[in-house]
Amino acid sequence: MHERSSVGELAEQLRGELDRYSPGGKLPSSRVLVERFRVSPVTVSRALAQLAAEGLVVTRPGAGAFRAEPRAAAQPAGDTSWQALALSADSATELVPRAVDASGVLVTLSAPPPGVVEFNGGYLHPSLQPERAMAAALARAGRRPGAWGRPPVDGIPELREWFARGIGGAITAAEVLIASGGQSALATALRALAPPGAPVLVESPTYPGMLAIARAAGLRPVPVPVDTDGVRPELLAEAFRATGARVFVCQPLFQNPTGAVLSAQRRPEVLRIAREAGAFIVEDDFVRRLVHEDAGPLPRPLATDDHDGVVVHVSSLTKATSPSFRIGCLAARGPVLERLRAIQVVDHFFVPRPLQEAALELVGSPAWPRHLRTVSAHLKVRRDTMAAALRTTLPELTVGHVPTGGYLLWPRLPDGTDEAALVAGALRAGVAVAPGRPYFSAEPPAPHIRLSFAAVAGPAEITEGIRRLRTACDEVLE
Repeated sequence: MHERSSVGELAEQLRGELDRYSPGGKLPSSRVLVERFRVSPVTVSRALAQLAAEGLVVTRPGAGAFRAEPRAAAQPAGDTSWQALALSADSATELVPRAVDASGVLVTLSAPPPGVVEFNGGYLHPSLQPERAMAAALARAGRRPGAWGRPPVDGIPELREWFARGIGGAITAAEVLIASGGQSALATALRALAPPGAPVLVESPTYPGMLAIARAAGLRPVPVPVDTDGVRPELLAEAFRATGARVFVCQPLFQNPTGAVLSAQRRPEVLRIAREAGAFIVEDDFVRRLVHEDAGPLPRPLATDDHDGVVVHVSSLTKATSPSFRIGCLAARGPVLERLRAIQVVDHFFVPRPLQEAALELVGSPAWPRHLRTVSAHLKVRRDTMAAALRTTLPELTVGHVPTGGYLLWPRLPDGTDEAALVAGALRAGVAVAPGRPYFSAEPPAPHIRLSFAAVAGPAEITEGIRRLRTACDEVLE
């Protein structure tokens, strides 16, 4: 049994037995619990720690665990209705909205109910995460001299150098800032580059988390359509002319959700258009390390072709490791770097040094390239399994592009499909999918759903999930 599930089960069993003991009464020793429930001492320790965190048990080193004293009766809830006025006063005139819509982000962060196939996840399944390598890296990092001290605000030099080498081109460590993952880096970039009320050009469709960041900063996302070769340059140029925008946010490699790669022909055009508009490009290179086994050579980051400081580059280790391994970077050239640094320091101070040291330990270990090769092979198998299952089981859903990197497919639904009804029907059938509407900053041209093949246990679960989706489609589609 997986350690995490056995901890929860043991905690639940002990919770149900607490009434056998009076307040202050001693629970059985850890040795007795190990023998009785046939679990490891670590499982017992973690289960008791969980109950202690809930206030049900008190642990005393050398003495054991005891039932906690009853909690005082909860005070009746007060009247919080006054908050409605305080939170909405003057909202009609504010440039930066205080109410933030996180629904599009929460779809990929919220775990579905037990037994539901997770096609809406945004991270690798635990079986694909380098858990042992991360644990070993964290243990080694904790023993490094000065590991728990205050790091340089820009990040530890060795990690900045590693990110700079990964970006390539003329980028140096001096032009890299370590950030708490890609989402934090994007938020810093948008705050640095555009004032509240300004337009910001975005790909359409695009990542809902980026749209949420822009709107929370008081920016106005303006959509620029993409096709299988990435953003369309003629429409990008027109959007700059029409709006006067000074920022364009894009994902040139395996774009979320379409999987598109910006073509070699369009790369110089996009850079030229932004430069002539006096605008920045925020390059979200979020998934470069999740390339599939059959991808072939990847195009370099857009930042490597930029000689004029147009591109602000964002990348992260999170997608290739774990949702809790929140280490990323910002890279930029010119005066904008100082503004990025200032905003990051004010908002976050710095990224915790133990996590930076652990990242350096991880990427410097022999386990890191092995992990990337393993994930590359598994993602190809999962992608092919999902694409084949959609073709045979759900031919009415159109998958216009099957990417060679990332973790997503972007099926178009038949015209007139009620996305919300299909998503709800899928959940009833036991499969969680993401609706397409949150990926558009304006009216969508067609209904879609987004399907992730990385967050599930394996190919068999993918096949079962598509079968359940067939059941939902039979209920909703006419």
